[in-house]
Amino acid sequence: MFETLLILLAAIVVMVPLTRYAGLGSILGYLLAGVAIGPSGLGLVTNVAEIGNVSELGVTMLLFLIGLELRPHRLWILRKAVFGMGAGQMLPTALIIGLLAYAVGVPVADAVVLGIGLALSSTAIVLPMLGERNLLPSIAGRDSFAVLLFQDMAAIPLLAFLPVLAGGDIAGHVSWLAVARGASVVAGILIGGVLLVRPLFRMVGYAKSPELFTATALLLVVGTAALANWAGLSASLGAFMAGVMVSDSEYRHEIQADIEPFEGLLLGFFFMSVGMSADLALLLHKPAEILALVLALLAIKSSIAFAVSFLRRRLLGPALRFALALPEGSEFSFVLFAAAVAAGALNQTLAAEATLVVALSMMAAPIIFAGSERFIMPRLERRAAPAFDKIETQPAPVIICGFGRMGQIVGRLLTMQRIKFVALDKSQEQVDVVRRLGVKVFYGDPTREEVMRAAGAESAVVLVIALDDIAAALAVAQMVRRTFPHLKVVARARNRRHVHLLMGAGIDTIIRETFFSALRMTELLLEKLDIPEAQAQRAIELFRQHDETLLTETYAIANDDRKMVQTANEAKDELRDLFEADQSD
Repeated sequence: MFETLLILLAAIVVMVPLTRYAGLGSILGYLLAGVAIGPSGLGLVTNVAEIGNVSELGVTMLLFLIGLELRPHRLWILRKAVFGMGAGQMLPTALIIGLLAYAVGVPVADAVVLGIGLALSSTAIVLPMLGERNLLPSIAGRDSFAVLLFQDMAAIPLLAFLPVLAGGDIAGHVSWLAVARGASVVAGILIGGVLLVRPLFRMVGYAKSPELFTATALLLVVGTAALANWAGLSASLGAFMAGVMVSDSEYRHEIQADIEPFEGLLLGFFFMSVGMSADLALLLHKPAEILALVLALLAIKSSIAFAVSFLRRRLLGPALRFALALPEGSEFSFVLFAAAVAAGALNQTLAAEATLVVALSMMAAPIIFAGSERFIMPRLERRAAPAFDKIETQPAPVIICGFGRMGQIVGRLLTMQRIKFVALDKSQEQVDVVRRLGVKVFYGDPTREEVMRAAGAESAVVLVIALDDIAAALAVAQMVRRTFPHLKVVARARNRRHVHLLMGAGIDTIIRETFFSALRMTELLLEKLDIPEAQAQRAIELFRQHDETLLTETYAIANDDRKMVQTANEAKDELRDLFEADQSD
């Protein structure tokens, strides 16, 4: 056991840094490490099945962590994408692959199994591959997740369908008792997640034992996966449901921190087991045929995925990224092919070839995606950057630059007061999201004078700078003070340095984005400590006045670190004296 573990870890340490350094990501490193030490390589590790069984926990934990990131209401919002994009990608892909297999002489039942199995994509590869590049929040990332979630949910019906292909019927192989057991387990996971998780972790928290908390978190993941597996469901799907149910818990972040180290290493072992399971002898026996099948699979799946995404969104870049994220086969393909052989729905020889094709496609996909991200997407995104909107609107007294977190709140309150405004944002994705909510916002760069003129800056009364980017906010402030000096400006600042920069640009009404919320939070805290309301409000007001005065006074010495430190120390002593004097009064 120790020798095997040593070999696995050594292979990881050698291969993964090499592939990451080459810009190909860590997944390919795990796969190549598995090939190198597996039966078809150096033969250092031969118990592939045993390692694969343990490493499947990595996929289970990955799905649990994904569930933690999804609130139930967000999952409900995703329902159209899950079933629309999921079915739109999977069904045509399965149909075309199945028809092609039948056209070259594969029997109907085998062709159906191959079509379905090869249409699936790997959750364990795609999500980490996108996550390493911070692409999960992107359009392609969200669509990829929706498709993968649909495929995970489709796993059980697909397995139940195999007896029909083998010449039997579902009723003869799936009893009503099994159906009831599966439904009961799903209900148990959902109800338990809502009612039992908080009391359980609260009780564990009282013990003040970090290792006990970690053990409880692992018990939650493994327990829900085992329950789902016992009921004949996908273990990963059970863990995903558990993650969603505890996503609103106050323990979510601590659970996530405890699970992630185990998930990362076990997921690496899973990819290595995939690499070890690749039958290179079959590849050497039929190299041209196998490679042609791999290329055909990648081409077919990429083409269909591209068409589905482009027809839905009409965006070239996200469609290409979506297409190149999903061309590989899936870890569930191995399960499906093995179950089909056992049920008599798939020929053993075809299953072996299909398994090798899936394994090779899982190795090729990260290389293709990395190459696209390095050489194609940067050029494509520059060339395909959408033109700014032509702003045609009635003059409004208020212009909001930046329609993110703060800008949207300002806009909603103005709408409640029936005050018209023009909103600008430089992020096309942000504009698309807000427009889907029924709010009119223009895609434009507020740092450009002609855009501000088109937005009505010459007749507007107040400009709100709510941009998240400090440099862009400063550029807008400088341009407005130079070109539209009549405008009253209310600006958002991220920190004290940002405040000083805006003051230098001539802006005097500046709101620090966390300052007032922190004051309000402290006021509520003092109330919970039974401090009299008047005393709490007095303390908050005293601190606010002193801090804002200090902020103004330090503007002149903002670039002198020595004087800033000296002033901060003097201000600290002064504030202490003020509080003491206030308490004595």
